[in-house]
Order: sequence, then structure tokens, then C-alpha cells
Amino acid sequence: MIDVLAELTELEENDGFVRRHIGPSDSELTAMLATVGAASLDDVAAKTVPGSIRSNGALDLPPAIDEAAAIAELRAFASRNVLKKSLLGLGYHGTVTPPVILRNVLENPGWYTAYTPYQAEIAQGRLEALLNFQTLIIELTGMEIANASLLDEATAAAEAMAMAHALGKSKSNVLAVADDLHPQTLAVLKTRAKPLGITLQPVAPGDVAAVGAANPFALLLQYPGTTGAIRDLSTEIAAAHEAGALAIVATDPLALTVLTPPGEMGADIVVGSAQRFGVPMGFGGPHAGFFATRDAFKRAMPGRLVGVSLDAAGQPAMRLALQTREQHIRREKATSNICTAQVLLAVIAGFYAVWHGPAGLARIARRINLQARILADAALRAGLTVRHGDFFDTIVIEGAPDLVERAAEAGFNLRPVDGGVAIALDETITRVDLIALSGLLGAEAFGGETASSLGAVASIPAPLSRGTPFLQGAVFNQHHAEHEMLRYLKRLEDKDVALNRSMIPLGSCTMKLNATAEMIPITLPGFADMHPFAPADQTEGFLAVIRRLESWLCAATGFAAVSLQPNAGSQGEYAGLLVLRAFHESRGEGHRDVCLIPSSAHGTNPASAAMAGLKVVVVACDKEGNVDLADLRAKAEKHAANLAALMITYPSTHGVFEGAIRDICTVVHQHGGQVYMDGANMNAQVGLTSPASIGADVCHLNLHKTFCIPHGGGGPGVGPIGVAPHLAGFLPNHPLRADAGPETGIGPVSAAPFGSALILPISYAYIRMMGPAGLKRATEVAILSANYIARRLRESYPILYAGPGGMVAHECIIDCRGFAQEAGVQVEDIAKRLQDYGYHAPTMSWPVAGTLMIEPTESESKAELDRFCDAMIAIRAEIAAIGAGRLDRADNPLKHAPHTAHEVMADVWTHAYTRAQAAYPLPFVAAAKYWPPVKRVDNVYGDRNLVCTCAPLEAYAQAAA
Repeated sequence: MIDVLAELTELEENDGFVRRHIGPSDSELTAMLATVGAASLDDVAAKTVPGSIRSNGALDLPPAIDEAAAIAELRAFASRNVLKKSLLGLGYHGTVTPPVILRNVLENPGWYTAYTPYQAEIAQGRLEALLNFQTLIIELTGMEIANASLLDEATAAAEAMAMAHALGKSKSNVLAVADDLHPQTLAVLKTRAKPLGITLQPVAPGDVAAVGAANPFALLLQYPGTTGAIRDLSTEIAAAHEAGALAIVATDPLALTVLTPPGEMGADIVVGSAQRFGVPMGFGGPHAGFFATRDAFKRAMPGRLVGVSLDAAGQPAMRLALQTREQHIRREKATSNICTAQVLLAVIAGFYAVWHGPAGLARIARRINLQARILADAALRAGLTVRHGDFFDTIVIEGAPDLVERAAEAGFNLRPVDGGVAIALDETITRVDLIALSGLLGAEAFGGETASSLGAVASIPAPLSRGTPFLQGAVFNQHHAEHEMLRYLKRLEDKDVALNRSMIPLGSCTMKLNATAEMIPITLPGFADMHPFAPADQTEGFLAVIRRLESWLCAATGFAAVSLQPNAGSQGEYAGLLVLRAFHESRGEGHRDVCLIPSSAHGTNPASAAMAGLKVVVVACDKEGNVDLADLRAKAEKHAANLAALMITYPSTHGVFEGAIRDICTVVHQHGGQVYMDGANMNAQVGLTSPASIGADVCHLNLHKTFCIPHGGGGPGVGPIGVAPHLAGFLPNHPLRADAGPETGIGPVSAAPFGSALILPISYAYIRMMGPAGLKRATEVAILSANYIARRLRESYPILYAGPGGMVAHECIIDCRGFAQEAGVQVEDIAKRLQDYGYHAPTMSWPVAGTLMIEPTESESKAELDRFCDAMIAIRAEIAAIGAGRLDRADNPLKHAPHTAHEVMADVWTHAYTRAQAAYPLPFVAAAKYWPPVKRVDNVYGDRNLVCTCAPLEAYAQAAA
């Protein structure tokens, strides 16, 4: 008899997403298994992952559901959130994402699946968009240089504190902080100041004497203040300078379209958030923090900087400049561990400015200010007192004890502030809203027949009114019609390589598929329009998603508790180390401050350790790339009295599962230390083993690597941390939301209680649609794919590291160092030549100089893996031809790569090799040709002639002539 229910279950295909996420078909998997010499996926895992750490049981996760069901489930959660107009301010405001940007950037995989623009030639579109953002920030703030975004306003302020401390001529350890700073910024500063030995000294706004008396290394001011007040900061800044201190100003960029810029008042560093430039509040992020400073400080500035240079043909081209990966170069001497920027969000903010232009931005700002003035006038007419006479968008009504409650009933969230109520107006406020708010204040409603009673108080005094023009460049003044904007966005997108074009085989950075079904929920209003400090009873849907995701990540890692607050992998590293330090302090062992780090570690590891107040001791690796156990034992014993932690990546940064990992953890624990596992390679563990079972005490996860959030061209990121039971009480918390973490926690590491919460539905959907079996299968296929590539390439390129039986983990490193002697070819030449094939290069010269680290992920089909391998093999043949003298050592396709359409189509062809070999080296290339828009970029020229704002490209060409 036919089992009807079984047949129905099979036809329903609740786990159908797994098949769509995992690229190779069953027949392709069979062929790949044969190539690597394995009988099954389980056999691949058995040959790769040490049996001593293998997990036998299935992950404790709900079974998979299909895409429609997952989207419906998340829609239901979004609908549980109560959407009111949140006029709470605190650096978060309602905004309108222009539909042309929403559809063509935020919802477009051409923008959200791209990688960080380290390969500049195939990232010219993103780099131009980021140059727009830098120009926007420089001109609004009145500063000389700005980076291409940080994580949020609070952490940007903390970066400014650290930079000022490092640069300051004063030997002081005091940061003077104005009392009207946003409270979440103050809280993050407290967390970050403690391990650096910095003391925060509050000063009253405008109290010049207090600034001098504090003897600070820097002064931090908020403009406008957290309750809306604006004032001339010049005298306070002058007092700071007189005391030998630097002046930092946290500000609102929209306000700066109508207010005097901080740079004109003498500020040295200006920080803030670009959220209200078209980026949804999203319950706290992701948002583009900004950082601007004086040109003299540019080499100390944290984060990434886009600059303009020239390509090999002498044409203008953009690239990342100066200390772009400073933490990887300087390691424990770095002043910042920033790795992830908020590129996608900075791009959106920059495009928002392009779309509206200077006049449009100023109009929005003036409208908001007028609405605030009208509301203030309504309050005064109703006999109420308005705390500040000078303001931009926020007023405080004194008294009115029941106003918050009455406003909530009317659909508005207002903020109680020490005896008053703050109302922060934004771009979304309509005339109907204004009438309702006026009515709540007891004033006669305006409009219609009563319009003649409408009034507006003055709020921006003449000395604070902006007199300097901004955004006069062409790009901000010619794309205001939708056709023009749409075509501009398309032109930039087409210049880049993203996952919607081809595989991005980066080792360590794991460019996985970001499925469309996972992305849909983030634009649901119930998620996108939620203020991070909305009342808890309005955010039950978000909290349900957060709690479920936390429990699922606990199941995947084996840990007891997870915090989702860190909004980048670097922040996760930092938070994890602070948790370990707090644990030691709770046991009376606060003196433990030595952190052991293998020589192969990510550069952010030693930088994070230094920021957490730890002393870095490097542990050697053996010739196989594994931790040298003898050296570890010796150094653990030597530093036993002060050993705080070991930071280790697993599988290793060399792409190998170290068999001695449990012994490594045991050595550290025996000497009183804790084990911090860098979760960069967690995607090789899920379903097969776990950090907790291996012996780790804390581990950060990169959601953009293992759990499918989009890389966004270099960010957003989320770096949650999981901890063992004895560390759960020290996880990050937040002063503005009690349920964000334990009362005994280390304090906040990000501005919002749950970090970049808008990203979390993406990982929720991924785990929900994959289920426990699907997640395990993804890990197995990722390992198989890496071994398949290693087997296909090993006849052409030496595989640098492998485990027992010649198996690699989820990534492999090919050794290109011998090509310099054979043919004069460097690893960079191979990377640039791959661009002619339409591919982004693997990770170049890391963790070993002169190598390429390749990671295919589970989402690439065998056909795509083969195309990439064919390209690599063809390049190796070209190298051999150079070595044999069949191609010239200087004039060959590798040295002159990439080749642009302009070069190939020129009347004169000057190379010894053919145009066809340059542009169409294999048949598949011609079928979908990608043309790099520029030739190889001259980084040295760009750093010597640093230009970090946008201008017509002709201007750069003329300047270089």
C-alpha cells in the first residue's frame, strides 16, 4: 500500500532550499568525490576533520522549511512589532530611502554581494560611490579628509578617543566629555576607555573653565546636543587647544546642511552617523558611522580611505589608500582593529546625497527645522516651557508628566529627559503628524481656517547659520531625474565584479550565496523602521527573532550563551577578549594580561588584544602551518602567572584542521588562561564539530562568512560572540535596554543594544531554511569543493599546506613564490590576469607572502569551479610560456593585465601577444565578457598625490599631465 503521507512529504520538499543553496548537483558531487578519492560526503569529513573532535549527533535545530514558509514566518514576526512614529532622537531618525536607491542598491545583489575593494580595477563603481560619501562628509563637516565609513556613531567616537590619545601632545589620560553627549555614546566610551587606562571627565556644555581644569588630552562635544541644543563651540574648542588637547565633535550630518560646520569652529576630529541619509533605522543598524579629521592626521585615521590615482595607461583610477589594512601591517602596535566598514550603507548615504543634491538636502533640513519651530511655538502658545531656544530638530518640553503616555496612545514615541520630554522631528513627519503633535501639547490645531494662527519661533541664530556652500561638484547636481539616477547607478554597478557575475574565491572571507529569500524580510517596515530605543513592548517580534537566533547559534557552537551586539568581526574579537578579562578580574586575577597569538593569526587578533589592554606574545608555527606545540608549552609556562588567553583560528588560517587542537586548549587551561577562538572559519565546523566541544571558552562568528549575510562591498558585518557557561555573566549589555545583556556585563561595545539588528533576519532565514541536515551538508560540500579545487590545481601549483592524507579544510593555499625566478611573475600579476577572465582574485599574499588562498564555498556549481580552475591552469601555462621564452618576460599578458576594452579596441596594438589572447584567453570568457574599466592602478602614485574627494575625472587627468 502506498504511504500517502510519505509521498506528500517528499513532494512538499520542505528542504528544497538546501538544494538551491548548495551549488553542485548530486551527479556533480559524485564526480567531485571521485576526483578527491572519497566515497561520500561523510568520507570527506572523516578524512579531513580529526575524529577526536567530530560531533556525532545532529544539531539541535528545527527542521528545514521552504522559502515561502520562512518569509511568512518572518513577516509574522515583523507584524508583532508595533510601529509608532519614534521621535526619540539619540542619533536615530526616521528617513525615506528613495525608491530608486532601495530597489537598485539595497535590494540589488550587484551591490550587496561584492567584496571589499582591495582589487581596485574591478571595484571602480563602489570606489566612486565611496568617494562620493567621503566628499559628502568632508564638505558637510568642514574638515579636510574623511574615511569611507566606520561602524556607528558611538564606536566612531571611541576610535576618535583612541586616535586623539595616541596623537595628543599632552601626557594626560583624561578625556573631557560634554554632559549633553548621547548616552549610548558615553556608555561605549566607558567600555573602550577602561582597558586603555583613560578616565572620562564630564564637563557642562559651555563651561570653558572646566575644560582647562580637566587637563584633558581631548575634549568631546555633541552638536546638536542630545536634547537638541545648539551652541557655538568655538570657545570650548579654543580652551581645549589652549590646554594642549584635541577637539572631537560628534554631530548630525543633516543638521550641518544649515548649521556652521564643526571644522569652521576649529574641530580636529568630527564623527557621527549617516543613518538619516536614507538608511533605515533597522532597530539599530547597520548604519555608516563617519570619521573626518585634519589632513595632518590622515595617517593616524582608522578605517579605510578611498583615494584617486592613475592606472598603467595614465588614466584616473580609484583605490584604497594609505593605512587601509593598518591593523594587518602593524598588528599589536595598531591603534585600531577596524576591519569591516559599512560600505553598503555608506554607498546608500552617498547616493541619497547625489539624488537630492545640496539644495534638496538643505530643503529637507529646513523643513524639519521649521516643523520643530512650529511645534515649539505651539508649546509656547499652550503655556508650556521649551528648554532650549536654539535648536535644529529637537525640542524639550519642560514638565508635562503625562505627555509621553498620551503621545504613545496617539502613535508617537517621545523621550523622557530629566524633568522634560524631548521630541525629535525627522524627514517622515507629515503635516497631519504635526497637527496631532500640536494637539498633544494643548495648542489649537493649525491648517484650514486656523492657518492664520500658525507661528514659528526662531531657532538658529545667525552666527550658527551655515554660510559655506557644499556639494558643488557635478555628481551631486546632475542626477535628480530618475532616468539619470537609474543609469548612473547601473553604470557604476557594471564596473564591478560581484557574486551575481562570477565566483569570488577568497580564502578566509568566505563569499557565500546571499539568497534572495533571506534578503526580502529586511525591507519589511516592521523590521526596517524600528527605532533601537523604542519601548520593549513595541519590539516583541524583533526580540523573538533575536532570542531564537541566539539559541540556534548556541546549538551550532555548543556554547551556553550568545551576544549579538558586536557589529563586526573585529568588534566580536574585542568583546570576547573583554569578557575574558572581566572573568579574570572577577576571580581576583586582573593581573592576567598576556595573550598568546600564533604567528599565522589574522592581523586583527593582535590589534584587538592590544585594544583590550593585553600584551601580545607570538607563538611560532611549524612548517605545516600548525601551532608549534613545544613553543606554545614553553611560552604558556613562562607566562603562567599572567596568562590571560590564547587567540587561535580553527581550522587554521593555513586551511588545515590541526589534530592537536585539544592539546593546545589543555595547555592554555592548565596555565590559568582562557581560549579565544577566532570564528572566521566556523563555516568548516557547523554540523561536524563545534568550538565548545574542541575546548574554546569564547568564539566570535562572522555572520557574513558562515551564516550568509551579504558582504556589501566591505560591510555590513555582524560578529556575535558565544561563550561557555562561566563567561555568560560578562557578555555585553546596554544602559538603555535591560534585556540586551546581563547586569554584570562588560558594558556596550556598540551603539545599539542588539548591534546591527536589521541583519539578523537574514541569518535567521538561512538557518531556518537549511535545517540541521542542510547546515551539515553545506559544511561537507564546502570542504569537498576546496579539495576538488586543490586536486585540479595541484599539477599546476604546489598546495602549500594539507592535513593527513593530503586533505585541506574549506580553503587551500597555492604557492606562487617560485614563479618570480621562473618567469619574473609575482602573485599580483596572477591576481590581475584573473580579471581578464572575469574573476576576482583569491586572497593574495596572506597568511603567507607570495601565495593565493582559495575558498570556493558550497554554493558554487561544479561548472563554475571548473571554469575558475581552467582559468588558473591557463594562467599557469602562460607563466610556463614566459619561462620557456615563448612569451616575452616583460611584454606578456600577465604583466600588462588587466586589459581594458579601450586598449584592445585601439587602432594600434603594441604587444607581442595577440588581442584575442589578452581579452578572450578561454572560450567561456567570450560568452559573458567582463571588461575591467581601468588598467592596473598605481598605488604608490596615489599615496604620494593623495586625493580623497570627487571631482570630474578630467580634472585628475589634467593634474597628472
